[in-house]
Amino acid sequence: MTKNIYFASDFHLGSPNYEESRLREDRIVKWLDWITPTCSELFLMGDVFDFWFEYKYVVPKGFVRLQGKLAKMADSGIKIYFFKGNHDMWVKDYFTKEIGMQIVNDELVIERNGKKFYLHHGDGLGPGDKKYKFLRKVFRNPVCQWLFGILPASIGMGIANGWSAHSRAASKTEEVFLGEEKEWLAVYAKEQLEKQHFDYFVFGHRHLPLEIKLSDRSTYVNIGEWLNYQSYGLFDGEQLRLEYFTPNP
Repeated sequence: MTKNIYFASDFHLGSPNYEESRLREDRIVKWLDWITPTCSELFLMGDVFDFWFEYKYVVPKGFVRLQGKLAKMADSGIKIYFFKGNHDMWVKDYFTKEIGMQIVNDELVIERNGKKFYLHHGDGLGPGDKKYKFLRKVFRNPVCQWLFGILPASIGMGIANGWSAHSRAASKTEEVFLGEEKEWLAVYAKEQLEKQHFDYFVFGHRHLPLEIKLSDRSTYVNIGEWLNYQSYGLFDGEQLRLEYFTPNP
């Protein structure tokens, strides 16, 4: 049986409320069930959770169905990579110990079947957005993480949930294509392509499924999100393409 590589991003579990998040989690688990027989590797490209903080002795409530399914996949021999996004950048080693996933802090360069991939969640890359780039440095600072970690979990999670309530996912902002020259991740990919060749640049974060041909041999792919599109990337050993999951009723 042919084994594929799958890419998915921006589940934003926890947003905008418990009820909608649970329905989304069910769809994601159905998708994971569906791909398992043909999956050799799974790349979760960030913002799996709308917020996650790894306390020393406390695990945030919820998402047990997803975690259980991922653990079962990992136990069966499927390699799973978990990229830190801008919403779940405070993941540490819990998922590695409990599930066996490899945590990726920033970019990851891989080669599969003669194709070279540049992988990143996408936050903080490309031109502009200086405010977020500053906040990213603050949030990833070990001292800031330690200070947040000494807060009682109920207070810390309360602050985080209040912040999350004003996120892009919670506001359900409709993303639109800006044009190739204004898509900042495509611009970033073109800059990287001048330094070295990649067959595929794969990102999440943008919340809009996109495929942009950068050259005859290189393609930018944004794998979208699961609040509206249920989109993902599939590499069959020859080419990477966008797909959309529509579960049976």
